[in-house]
Amino acid sequence: MTDTPIRSGRRPARALPLAPALRLARPSDTWFKPALSVVAASAAPQLTLLALGRLDLVMYTMAGSLCALYGHGLPYARRAGAVAGVVLGMTASLAVSLVAASLTASTAVLIAVGALLAAAQKVLCDATRIGPPGHVIFTFVSSAALFAPQRPEQIPGHLALTLCAGGFAWLVAVAPALVRREGPERRAVARALEAAAACAADPGPRTRNAAAAAVHAAWQCLLASGRPTPVRRALERLVVHAEAAFATPRPGGGTVDPDRLRAWAVQAQARGPVPTPPPAPGTADELYGIDAERAVLRAPEGRRAARRALLHRLGPGSPLLPVAVRTLIGCALAGYLCAALGVGRPYWAIVTAASLYQANITLSWNRTLQRTLGNLLGVLVFAAALPVSRISPLALVCCCLFFGFAAEALITRNYWLGSVAVTPMALLILEFGGAHPAGELIGDRVLDTVLGAVVGFLAATLVTNRRAAGRVERALDALGRAVADAERAGADPGAAPAARDRARRALTASLVELREAGDTSAGEWWQRALPEQRLLAAEQAGHRTLAATAERRGPGREAPPAAHAPSIGAE
Repeated sequence: MTDTPIRSGRRPARALPLAPALRLARPSDTWFKPALSVVAASAAPQLTLLALGRLDLVMYTMAGSLCALYGHGLPYARRAGAVAGVVLGMTASLAVSLVAASLTASTAVLIAVGALLAAAQKVLCDATRIGPPGHVIFTFVSSAALFAPQRPEQIPGHLALTLCAGGFAWLVAVAPALVRREGPERRAVARALEAAAACAADPGPRTRNAAAAAVHAAWQCLLASGRPTPVRRALERLVVHAEAAFATPRPGGGTVDPDRLRAWAVQAQARGPVPTPPPAPGTADELYGIDAERAVLRAPEGRRAARRALLHRLGPGSPLLPVAVRTLIGCALAGYLCAALGVGRPYWAIVTAASLYQANITLSWNRTLQRTLGNLLGVLVFAAALPVSRISPLALVCCCLFFGFAAEALITRNYWLGSVAVTPMALLILEFGGAHPAGELIGDRVLDTVLGAVVGFLAATLVTNRRAAGRVERALDALGRAVADAERAGADPGAAPAARDRARRALTASLVELREAGDTSAGEWWQRALPEQRLLAAEQAGHRTLAATAERRGPGREAPPAAHAPSIGAE
């Protein structure tokens, strides 16, 4: 696994795609959840301020309300802590911005603070893997606050508004647990079953890697979901079958029926009972291993290990640091250039630059195209909506809520389509503090968008990420160790079933990490050439070991399904 040499030389810049970056995808199956959540979390504070005649404070409540966008893929036990952390992080970012705005009026200093905050927010969001919308919302709020008039005595009240709105957003995010507490787990398991069905029907590297990632995500979701319930037990049994389907796929389905997996996926995601699959050899051991692993994760040592892993992702050798440097340099240059050209709101350029930085240059290029097109179209939408928003304060609130919903409804199709709605919402927020000339707003936004995109992407090309190749090497070494551990546990007749299952899940996680590291490095410029043959050989060896452990465990040789398999867990 480690004796194949890495080819020397540098991989040159490759042609950047155009059409694929703008192509529309199918909407997410949960697009309505963040869309409805942000409307619910924003409506109550904004209508309250409308009744009090203080719409000028909307910026501070919106900082808390936007926290409702986070955590929708997490089980509720984990979501409660994650969204609470987002609220505290948002409040801390806002506090830094408000203090800076109250202490100095120097545009140069404020741009520097905004760029530093953007870089820190990018690293922390990537390290904690908080997921979409990631750091962009934090940067949007903190950068805007930097250039808002502020007095020191106002800061406690403004932060209190953010905390109150954030607390309400937390309630909105976790409230569905009262109705359907296993909803996130059911969706994660359904995705695993669908991916496993695709792999069983058409085995190949693409479908196998997708199935491995989906099964790994389902196990992680179930591990983080809290105490076992009858519904979660049934979901765990379904993941055992999904794991068997992708670990030992056979052309045309073989002994693994893709149609049955798809039927289970539909039932698992629906509001009815969770299907109970036929018994598979090794299932009891697998579930025992899951319980043992869950207990380890909740133990003090498990929590300390999670903290050490987070600190490692933030450490000096972290592959996130080059992206943080890109963010810092790109945001600072974009802000200073706009300020030099006399633009009154350089924070728009900072936010534009910050939004571009993805895992590699190719993805950053895609986001540059998407952001630019979406913002340019969005200012046209703003020009059309502005007269409606000025009919009354209530009309302004309704327009902002509408565009907030539209942004989340459209952004899963493609980022540029969501930006068409985000842009007018961001511009209308300025109207809460008083009317502004439409031409000035549109001109500034177009200029900031173009400059921020150009300068931001230029910074991405100049600041190389040579650590991406190092991440691939570490992932290859980790996969080699995981393969050896799984083979050793599988060959040892005295090994505990929980140890064998834990080794197999660790192997799956290593395969997912290697594929992610390889994809990230493949889209990066000016670095060592990828050891593609070694990557392919390592993945093949890993999947062969995974299949061998699955065959020994036996879930692929399950009994024929009953005509009417029982179901449990109606919610």
